[in-house]
Amino acid sequence: MYKYLSTKDGRYILSIDNHEEISAALADFCRKKGVRSGIVGGIAAISQATFRFLDPATKTYVDKTFDEQMEITCLAGNISTKDGEVYLHLHVTASRRDYTCVGGHLLTARVNGACELYVEDYGLDGVGRKFDPETGLNLYEF
Repeated sequence: MYKYLSTKDGRYILSIDNHEEISAALADFCRKKGVRSGIVGGIAAISQATFRFLDPATKTYVDKTFDEQMEITCLAGNISTKDGEVYLHLHVTASRRDYTCVGGHLLTARVNGACELYVEDYGLDGVGRKFDPETGLNLYEF
């Protein structure tokens, strides 16, 4: 599913295997390593992805799936918990064959080539999430 190296200060270099789903592999890694707060970033080559966009007027999410080879040129996000489980908040920008870009909140993405991430574990347990009805978002709760 993935390989990783760790430093002594809570940092990891993570390589997700070809054809794996990025969000699932990253959440599994965080659960197994006990990462409950931190940041993540990286790059990848993918063959399929579903992005999400929040419409603030309706407070509903609109999902769109792309079934094409793309390069994730930037993946950035944070790690927290919601209802006691790992909660990933990931955003991506992905480049298409014609060099245009698409992006948004990453729900899923299938690796087709390589996926290289870094994870920094803050080592904090009190970084949770709670649904905010005013915004329609799961916001930090300290």
